[in-house]
Amino acid sequence: MVKEYFDILDENGNKTGKTKLRREVHRDGDWHKAVHIWIINENGDILLQRRCATKDSNPNMLDISCAGHLTAGDESLTGAIRELKEELNLDVNKKDLQFIKTLKRSSKYTSTFINNEFDDLYILRTKKKISDMKFQEEEISEIFYVSYNEFKKMVNSKQPDLLMHTEEFNILFNMFDKEFGE
Repeated sequence: MVKEYFDILDENGNKTGKTKLRREVHRDGDWHKAVHIWIINENGDILLQRRCATKDSNPNMLDISCAGHLTAGDESLTGAIRELKEELNLDVNKKDLQFIKTLKRSSKYTSTFINNEFDDLYILRTKKKISDMKFQEEEISEIFYVSYNEFKKMVNSKQPDLLMHTEEFNILFNMFDKEFGE
């Protein structure tokens, strides 16, 4: 397995010049960077992924279309493009991704797994179908589109197998309610 290093950030999201192994970053609760890419098609369907059973955080849960940590030296857009290729076998250009904002979040899964990260939130509008994608089986057990209105129902009912990214959901709803809402 390849050793994965992350750039260490300060509490304001600035690089400190230090890097650490992924497991050490999560063990120590260091701030680091990730990308979250929400994929929406022309019908307003949102792509969801189910995290595989062997994930070290939130196994078997429904989650963001595509997400991943930035490795040391990565820029946000480059990392987002890499994650889309690795996780979903999607080839995209920088112009295909719409940057929305950076969110700061902190979660403690266990005493030895602390996730303090700055998430760059992107939207990818696509005409790709599920059959055009091939998901990374080490990370994901399934992918599927759900209609925008069904997605809102899942969120509003706090569907138990959906990871709650409340701030991101609110951003999506503010962006897409007029375009795809009932």
